[in-house]
Amino acid sequence: MKNDTKKPKTSATPKSPSINQMWGGQFSSAPADLLAKINVSVGFDKQLYRQDIRGSIAHAKMLARQKIITEADAKAIIDGLKSILSDIESGDFTFQDALEDVHMNIESALKERIGEAAGRLHTARSRNDQVATDLRLYVRDALDAFDGAFMALQRALIKRAEEHVGTLMPGFTHLQVAQPVTLGHHLMAYVEMAGRDRHRIRDARKRLNESPLGAAALAGTSFPLDREFTADELGFDAPMSNSLDAVASRDFALEFLSFAAIAAVHLSRLAEEMVNWSSVQFGFIRFSDAWSTGSSIMPQKRNPDAAELVRGKSGRMFGNLMSLLTTMKALPLAYNKDMQEDKEPVFDSVENLMVCVQAMTGMVLDFSVNKDKMEESASEAYANATDLADWLVRELKLPFRDAHHVTAKLVKLATGKGKKLEELSLKEMQAVESKIRKDVFSVLATIDSVKSRTSFGGTAPANVRSAIAEAKKLYLK
Repeated sequence: MKNDTKKPKTSATPKSPSINQMWGGQFSSAPADLLAKINVSVGFDKQLYRQDIRGSIAHAKMLARQKIITEADAKAIIDGLKSILSDIESGDFTFQDALEDVHMNIESALKERIGEAAGRLHTARSRNDQVATDLRLYVRDALDAFDGAFMALQRALIKRAEEHVGTLMPGFTHLQVAQPVTLGHHLMAYVEMAGRDRHRIRDARKRLNESPLGAAALAGTSFPLDREFTADELGFDAPMSNSLDAVASRDFALEFLSFAAIAAVHLSRLAEEMVNWSSVQFGFIRFSDAWSTGSSIMPQKRNPDAAELVRGKSGRMFGNLMSLLTTMKALPLAYNKDMQEDKEPVFDSVENLMVCVQAMTGMVLDFSVNKDKMEESASEAYANATDLADWLVRELKLPFRDAHHVTAKLVKLATGKGKKLEELSLKEMQAVESKIRKDVFSVLATIDSVKSRTSFGGTAPANVRSAIAEAKKLYLK
């Protein structure tokens, strides 16, 4: 017969938390209110609960294997930790500021659930190696998630590039029309940037994937630990080889924040282009209602707020990196309480960068393209001038600097007459350079300019198709 009696809920907090019972043995009075306020980190480090419980389970298993604690105590600890994990994830667990951090909250709850055995979990372990392990696990999980998110962005970019292999648009330098390219080629540039971001993810993951667990406070421990076992249990490649370095280093967090800042630059640049392209002055793209906002006073407005926010949030990523660099720059070995400040920049960058890359993926898939406006713009501002100079070099054997000079004169002539280069007559061109022949007009059409750029990495549609095929093999697997 099923027993429907519910077990009473237990609190994660002792009834009299004025002195932390986990470390307060030598203290006879509570800390000052402001010390308590500045010391408490559970408001943000509770995000580490999954990693903290996972690390504790691995540690308990190892202690039992090494006969440092009994199998019975290990089972009670592991079962208790799993029940706490279940309660946290179901919303039935309350974190208490009085217990400072996520580690003490979980350990206190474990003691209430299983009694004396809970106190054995911290054998041969310090909060120093515990938090270093938790944060490495958290950053590793985040890197794995970002690898998938940036692959999704690449997939979206490649999809749109395939649709616009031959869609003409102006390429810019100094935000001035430079030479015609294709939209497909332009979008594939961001595929390459995201590819380098993913390389940084994988490189950072490889370097961080060593376990601090077992380094204890800073000097290791006299207990016969099996650090290789806990490293393997947690998916690390190996234990860290120096106990001081294990608890004192946060370069893995700095490397993550560096990746986040660089990736944010790439997202911000694409966002800036979307802001420009969707303006009336450009008129290249249009976002649907799903990715546009209006104005409280101007009924006609369609604002690209999502793109602007992606652009704006890049500043947070830069600030988070500088924050932790500044915190770490003058800390002596080993652990210092300053290092409590490592988590909020990491958490903030994880949250905001993920929103940005997902939003960018949505915008890439959403926008519609005004092909006529793009092609018209691609033929403006004498974007084919370089094609004329190249023709003079190739067909008339002029040195490039001479060809550049001749072309500049022809541009000046066309500007004065209010014509495009291809609208000049052969006679007008020959007045500047007598050797010019009629076949010069074969290279001045915008589409011919684009098709001629067949050097490796160039904008010719055939090149773009090859680049798309290669990117699918390289990135979408």
